Amino acid sequence: MKMFKKSALTMCVQASLFASISSVSFGAMAAEDGVKEKVVGIEVIEVTARKRTENVKDVPISVSALTSKKLEVLGSSGMDVRALSAKVPSLLIESSFGRTFPRFYIRGLGNTDFDLLASQPVSLIYDDVVLENALTKGMPMFDIERVEVLRGPQGTLFGRNTTAGIIKVQSKKPTQDFDAVVSASYGSFGSTDLRLAVGAGLTDTLSARVSLLKQDRDDYIDNKAPGFEQDDQLGGYGETAGRIQLLWEPSDEFSALFNYHFRDADADARLFRANIIKPGTNELVDDFDRETIYQDAAVRNKQTVDMKGSSLKLEYDFGSHTLTSVTGYESAEIFSVGDIDGGYGAAFLPNYMGPGFIPFPSETGAAMPDHSQVTQELRLASNDLGKFDYQVGFFYFNEDLTIHNLSFNTLGGGEQNGIAVQNMETTAWAIFASVDVELSEKMNLTAGIRYSDDERIWDGTLVQSPFGAPGFSENATVDDSKVSGDVSVNYRWTDETNLYARVATGYRSPSIQGRSLLFSAPHTTADSETVTSVETGFKSTIAENTVRVDGSVYYYVVDDQQLTAVGGTGNVASLLNADKSVGYGFELDSEFWATDNLVFGASLSYNHTELQDDTISVAGCGAGCTITDPLNADGRVIIDGNSLPQSPEWIGNLSARWTKEIGDGELYVYTDWSYRSEVSFFLYESVEFTGDALMEGGLRVGYEWFTDGAEYEVAAYARNILDEEQLTGAIDFNNLTGYINEPRFFGVEFKANFF
Repeated sequence: MKMFKKSALTMCVQASLFASISSVSFGAMAAEDGVKEKVVGIEVIEVTARKRTENVKDVPISVSALTSKKLEVLGSSGMDVRALSAKVPSLLIESSFGRTFPRFYIRGLGNTDFDLLASQPVSLIYDDVVLENALTKGMPMFDIERVEVLRGPQGTLFGRNTTAGIIKVQSKKPTQDFDAVVSASYGSFGSTDLRLAVGAGLTDTLSARVSLLKQDRDDYIDNKAPGFEQDDQLGGYGETAGRIQLLWEPSDEFSALFNYHFRDADADARLFRANIIKPGTNELVDDFDRETIYQDAAVRNKQTVDMKGSSLKLEYDFGSHTLTSVTGYESAEIFSVGDIDGGYGAAFLPNYMGPGFIPFPSETGAAMPDHSQVTQELRLASNDLGKFDYQVGFFYFNEDLTIHNLSFNTLGGGEQNGIAVQNMETTAWAIFASVDVELSEKMNLTAGIRYSDDERIWDGTLVQSPFGAPGFSENATVDDSKVSGDVSVNYRWTDETNLYARVATGYRSPSIQGRSLLFSAPHTTADSETVTSVETGFKSTIAENTVRVDGSVYYYVVDDQQLTAVGGTGNVASLLNADKSVGYGFELDSEFWATDNLVFGASLSYNHTELQDDTISVAGCGAGCTITDPLNADGRVIIDGNSLPQSPEWIGNLSARWTKEIGDGELYVYTDWSYRSEVSFFLYESVEFTGDALMEGGLRVGYEWFTDGAEYEVAAYARNILDEEQLTGAIDFNNLTGYINEPRFFGVEFKANFF
């Protein structure tokens, strides 16, 4: 095979990164004395899970790393960040808000709340900047170096709202070397995906990288509601995103990295489908058609997002220490309207409603016209002093936003008939320290502590009620301060295997929920939740570096867990604190080079969660569901002993890649399969609102070839190749309304990399 040394280096780096949890490595070609040899085996993975660049084997945390190559495969169908769901152990991602509002769950901990004020126990760190609002967490992942999934509390280095873990995204950075990547794909439903990234040195000290993404899909879902018939009315989207980075390195000691990024998206809001669940079961109705809806508000179903942000990372290396400053600014706006009842007409209209029983129409929306987030981190870290290293730092966070909760008169042509306005300012700051001590040649001890202070100031006003109720105003302030930390030990048992143990704590700051003002219900608050987690595990590379097996076992207790009771009669959402919940389970990940040309990857996780509070109860479903929990004397549902919502016990992933050299290139076949067991959509358990187990598979067949200064690839691919149709969520309101997973998708792609 013909290949220059630069291509060999590129492929080796890709292979080393791609040898990550729940992924399969690529073979690389090494040029040595003019002889090309294929590099086979497990490569070193470097992560920044502890804000230092380290070999993942030496990090006493359960962590997965996904690279750009894996992300490109998973996102081949134009899928958003939800493509990562069930692709690594213990991770699930879902949304009832479309492509813009992902909800993350790690080890069963998450938040099903759909309000724009909702907090989550999984934090997203994108290019060293924490993204707090769930809307900002939908930023597309393009031109990415890697994504790290850190499981368990991260209360020392990352602080608040990380009780479940962290998703850490790192984009590709500018270098002095020229590099250009362009890709184009076309697939089902007229979908196009165009990506461009160019990086190079502008001067001897200044480098730049520009990355662009443009995705489009045609509408393909027909509306067959009587009087509203229209073919190809919904299902499409258009999205543009970009990033500009400038890296200034005037000396070996100092660097400054500036990052500007934006996102513009225009898509449908989540498509709710009325009465698609068979009563008494959780199956889809017999005549269900994925490409057909029956809605009288479909023409107004839309969602627009405008996001922009920037960051400045300064680093100064003093020799024995490095001082790092990260300053970030984010702004996001959204307008979203959806047909919540999922059908047309109403029971009080003569012979006009469907599909099924529609008690009354519901068309609501949300807007965030103003939002700003400012963050500042200052960190001093020692540089390999020997037996003792440390980090100390300060963090500041401020977010100011305004939300409009809206309702519309569907039967009156969609005229706005209700609005509630919420304003909230969040201010938080923290100081933290972490030390790493070499106890012996084989054992390291890490310990950290963080003090955090939070305050949220909120006010809300019902300006116009959809039911003619009088307007009113409320205000609230919640604040708290907490100490969190962790202690861990990493033991190098053999040259091939490391053992570790970790005890960690974390907390989620107090929350406020004011969305229900729109329906004349008062706001609710929830106190801070705290978590204590115990974990032990191993990381090993064996069989002459051809097999990697990693594993972990954990147990955690969440005290005063924040929960959101969503929906029910009245369509309100309210916060509450449960006494506690417990979770335990295990995670296994493996990679196996069967031959020089065939490599397998497999992962499996078991997560058991249980609410423990015999005093807590919630309202039952709004209509038509079969509740399996006991009721109290007031007719409310007792949820003591239930698993947490959207918390599957089993998550598994299997992948394989086969390659064969042909001519000046390589033919490959890649397949991956992900599985999650059944989930409950709400705090209470019912027959209808339970999602069955879901398995989805992907296949990619391609050919890569190499020329002087360039690499090329053509591929055909498919996602959800078995065309599985399963409920992934529901609306607990006035009928058996639900939404489903993404359809089967076929596509072709061309990619070129020039250097």
